[in-house]
Amino acid sequence: MSNLTPSRPRQMHQRHAFAIVSSQYNPEFVKGLVDHATQELDALSPGATITTYEAPGAFEIPLVVQEVAARGGVEAIIALGVIIRGETEHADLIGSAVTSALLDAGLRYRIPVVHEVLLLDSEEQARARTLGTELNRGTEAARVAVTMAQTMVDLKTR
Repeated sequence: MSNLTPSRPRQMHQRHAFAIVSSQYNPEFVKGLVDHATQELDALSPGATITTYEAPGAFEIPLVVQEVAARGGVEAIIALGVIIRGETEHADLIGSAVTSALLDAGLRYRIPVVHEVLLLDSEEQARARTLGTELNRGTEAARVAVTMAQTMVDLKTR
C-alpha cells in the first residue's frame, strides 16, 4: 500500500455534484474518511453538492452505490468503509465482493466510483489511514473523484 497521497487536482469552478456512500460499521474510522473526503471536496469544488448515504456494512455499500448511479445527477461516487480482518476468511470475502461490485456499478453506469472500502489488518492501520492527515484515504478519495469528474467532462467534450 502506498504511503503517498495523490497531488491535489486543479480546483473545479463549475457547479458539481458528488455522492459519498459509507458504512455504519467501524463508525469512528469511517467518520474520519467521510469528514476528510467532504473537506477536500469542499476545497476542490466550492459550492458542490455533496450527498451522503449510509449502508449498514461494507457488503451493502455496492447496492447503494448502484442505486445512486442509476438515478444519475452526480459526477462521481465515493465508497467509504473499513473492514478489519479477524480470525476467519470473512473479511477477505467481503472485500473481494465489494471490489467486484463497485467496479461493475461504475462500468455499468459509466460513472466514476472511487473505491476506498479499506481492508485492513488492524485498528492501528485503520487509525493511520482514516483519522490522520498525512495518509488519509478520505482525502485521497476526494482527489480521485474530482480528477475523474474532470476527466469524464474532458472525454465528453472531445
